[in-house]
Amino acid sequence: MRIARYIAVVMLLATFVGCASNKAFVEGKRLITEGKLDTGLASLEKAAKEEPDNLEIRAVLARQREAVARRMLFEADNARAAGDLEAAAQGYRRVLEMNPRDERAQAGQEAIDMDRRHVALLKQAGELLDREDHSGAEAKIRLVMQENPMQADARQLIKRLTELGLHVDKIEPALKTAFKQPITLEFRDTGLKSIFEIMARTSGINFVFDKDVKQDTKTTIFIRNNHIEDVFKLLLVTNQLTHKVLNDNSVLIYPNTPAKQKEYQELMLRSFYVANVDVKQMVAMVRGLVKTKDIHVDEKLNLFVMKDTPEAIRLVERLLALNDLADPEVMLEVEVLEIARNDLLNLGVQFPNQASIKMLNTPMGGLPIGANFEISQDQINGGGISSKGLVGTIINPAMIANFKQTGSIVNVLANPRIRVRNRDKAKVLIGDKVPVVTSAATATGVITSTVTYLEVGLKLDVEPTISLQNEVSIVVSLEVSNIVKEVPITGGGLAYQVGTRTAATTLSLKDGETQVLAGLITDDERTTFSKLPGFGDLPGIGRLFSNPTYQRTKTEIALLITPRIVRNIARPAKLDSEFHFGTENAIGMPLMTTGKVAARSLSMASSSTGGAKVSAGEAAPADDSQPPAAAAGSAQPSLALLAPSEVSPGKPFAVSVSLAGGENLPAAELELSYDATALEALDAGEKSGTRLLKLGKGGGSAELQFRVIAQKPGATQVSVQKLTLQGENVDPALQIPLPPAVNIEIR
Repeated sequence: MRIARYIAVVMLLATFVGCASNKAFVEGKRLITEGKLDTGLASLEKAAKEEPDNLEIRAVLARQREAVARRMLFEADNARAAGDLEAAAQGYRRVLEMNPRDERAQAGQEAIDMDRRHVALLKQAGELLDREDHSGAEAKIRLVMQENPMQADARQLIKRLTELGLHVDKIEPALKTAFKQPITLEFRDTGLKSIFEIMARTSGINFVFDKDVKQDTKTTIFIRNNHIEDVFKLLLVTNQLTHKVLNDNSVLIYPNTPAKQKEYQELMLRSFYVANVDVKQMVAMVRGLVKTKDIHVDEKLNLFVMKDTPEAIRLVERLLALNDLADPEVMLEVEVLEIARNDLLNLGVQFPNQASIKMLNTPMGGLPIGANFEISQDQINGGGISSKGLVGTIINPAMIANFKQTGSIVNVLANPRIRVRNRDKAKVLIGDKVPVVTSAATATGVITSTVTYLEVGLKLDVEPTISLQNEVSIVVSLEVSNIVKEVPITGGGLAYQVGTRTAATTLSLKDGETQVLAGLITDDERTTFSKLPGFGDLPGIGRLFSNPTYQRTKTEIALLITPRIVRNIARPAKLDSEFHFGTENAIGMPLMTTGKVAARSLSMASSSTGGAKVSAGEAAPADDSQPPAAAAGSAQPSLALLAPSEVSPGKPFAVSVSLAGGENLPAAELELSYDATALEALDAGEKSGTRLLKLGKGGGSAELQFRVIAQKPGATQVSVQKLTLQGENVDPALQIPLPPAVNIEIR
């Protein structure tokens, strides 16, 4: 055994001596300590090759290789976060050279490739924005946002688009024809198909109708110099229709019903990774606001997958970017000061407090004195016990003069720094955990002991709440405790009497402001007297026969707390936090707006009738009540006559005349002619077949109510025979064409 021990010791010493003599090993450790990671690792690898059986060199090499890899990864991640992609890529490559299977380095390289692709796409988007190609820029930005919703440059470009009054629209075919061309339409109770055919001839757009679209729906429309796109949207909305763009000049029109939306509306699947908030809270918000039903939640990966329309997907993207923010954090700098002062004064004479009598010789032939042994006067006088055998003694010392004065000052300083997330609790304990042992006996007589720990010292609990105004509201609970004395427990064990001082409050501090909590003071004064009975109470000289002790203990605790906000949530701008939602039935629907039009230049009404039907591909009926679309931007005043194409006997109807584009014209008077045998004017006038209607300055409209008095079905006409402008400064060259007569069919 001794020989084996000697051999082991010699081998161990040889190993250490070998390590100490290996220059490459020593040099490698020194270089790594100096920060020269590559050369240091190379030296360690050289030392391992020189001594492959040296376990210490191999262990140090493996440990240092792992530490260097982690350090390189940390530096590479910081470089990527700072935007230095070349330095980050170089760091990841160095880690992969050390360990080709390092997952973090592989993921870092993939992220670098994605970042480079995003940088190129965003550069192209910026160039497209400079050229005012907003749709192309939106497409590039969307590709980036789908892979990284928190990409800072992409979010800046979205903000730039928002400031321009744009929205990141869906990527789908866009109409590239004359959809923005102005148009003037004037129709009275005309079928939808006829109106769409005129719009198709004007704009070059192909309109395809679903089989369930009611093409016999009659529409009255009066609009001047407005875009075809605005007219198209108004026609769809007022007739409960919607559309789907098929290509750059073709549109499918179908009823805006849930059943048809399921057939034609495109759906998308999108996975959203939630970084900071609880995924269940985010899903609850999506379900409550966007009304999305098909959502799958993966709490392990903190992501959710939703299926909805592209408009709803875009809306959730903006909600996620607005709400998935890192929690605010604050650094609490705490200083706890405990100042204790203890003064003691003991000045006086201490006399003995007891006297005793001892027997030198044992009576009764050397027998010991029992507990009930008594000595009588006869025994003493008779010589049984000699008086010399009793000796009186005083416990030493006989007298002490005390001249003692002590003082002590104790300063305890604790300066912890705690970093806490918003609305989270943090706890600091500066002190001891005192074990308290309790014993219990079971019914079988077995005694079991349990140990619990009592926290004694300084305990501080804080819970900060950070506001957007960089103010921190802190709930503070401070407790200072100490062991006053030990209390023995019957049967063994100790308990402790603990003195406690607590303070709880709520503070509201600004960033960097210091608040002091003080006044936790204990001030004890104790006076103890030790006197010689009788003599100590004598006036004047009684002080010579007494031993007074004066003791004073004073303790004060002060708490200084300073919050320093590390990270806070910036209040978002109105453009970021407020955006268009759509309607309750169409989430993400664009704003329903029209271009600016002149007064009395926009009117629309729809009604469903069971009149004549127009089949697909059939030309619009050549009806004089349907004037062709006027050229946009014409300054020539125009007079329009509007009347229903079909009427029923006994039912009243209205015929209106309007003069548009004549803002500078004086008042006018026109003569309206009708067939008195078929129609009756309901104005209590004569049945002459003509009526004079007056128009105000700047144009306007006039209306006259009629009723059918014909007994048989047939047709009749209403026409404008003459228009007279009233005024002195009327241009004689101004000619306002009269509208064609309106044919009315009596059913």
